[in-house]
Amino acid sequence: MHPIGVNTWVWTSPLSDATLAGLAAKVAGWGFDVLELPVENPGDWTPAHAARVLADHNLGATVCLVMPPGRELVAADAATVKSTQDYLRTVVDGAAAVGSAVIAGPAYTSVGRTWRMSAAERAAAYVQLRENLAPVTEYAGAAGITVAVEPLNRYETSLLNTVGQTLEALGDLPHCGVGLDLYHQNIEEKDLTATIRGAAGRIAHVQVCGNDRGAPGADHLDWPAILRAISDAGYTGPLCIESFTGDNATIATAAAIWRPLAPTQDDLARTGLRYLRAALDSHT
Repeated sequence: MHPIGVNTWVWTSPLSDATLAGLAAKVAGWGFDVLELPVENPGDWTPAHAARVLADHNLGATVCLVMPPGRELVAADAATVKSTQDYLRTVVDGAAAVGSAVIAGPAYTSVGRTWRMSAAERAAAYVQLRENLAPVTEYAGAAGITVAVEPLNRYETSLLNTVGQTLEALGDLPHCGVGLDLYHQNIEEKDLTATIRGAAGRIAHVQVCGNDRGAPGADHLDWPAILRAISDAGYTGPLCIESFTGDNATIATAAAIWRPLAPTQDDLARTGLRYLRAALDSHT
């Protein structure tokens, strides 16, 4: 049975120590197993404090890296690459402090950055990504943490849109794998369940939501088939609901949340939890 988690972005951005305490109590009371913590900027929340709060509520943790403009590992100057690597190491430190086995997100370029590439230019970009990500994955591996590299849809990046591209880009780089966000895979993959099975042994993290970024189950995706594929691929980690609040202007614009996706954000989380729990019970 997969632990079921929820990202704090459902309610707030950026996360703070005060907000974390209230959210942890709420989601634990509903029956979530894991709280997913984004690190928008180091210092927004305190890892030691978060670890205590999560332990008080018997919650596990996963940690997300965040790539706004200025965080780049590809096609960027040396100073920008170094500052991005430093940021990612800080995220690893936070993950270690709260007991997360992964840091997950688009650890390659800033979200929204797109450019045209020839096949040769793309291949060179993948080489550059491996070279610049390697010090981070080595650092993560020493802490027992895996970097889950998340492909994004075509409107958010031009570098890694599919799971196949991500596996090609990573090659045999150790201490890393693919972070599946089914919102993006639903847009980009021709056969979603075949893609998941094809990534067997390389799936490091899974984020779930409805096809419209709402609650899983309140949408048109074939969740029983998806959950079977995830099981067949050998992934046993958390399934974390990731959606966003339209109440925060910055995050609403970044994630294109222009309308309510559920009656309330609490409803989105609880509906998704109930559906996933029932679907997993049925699957097992």
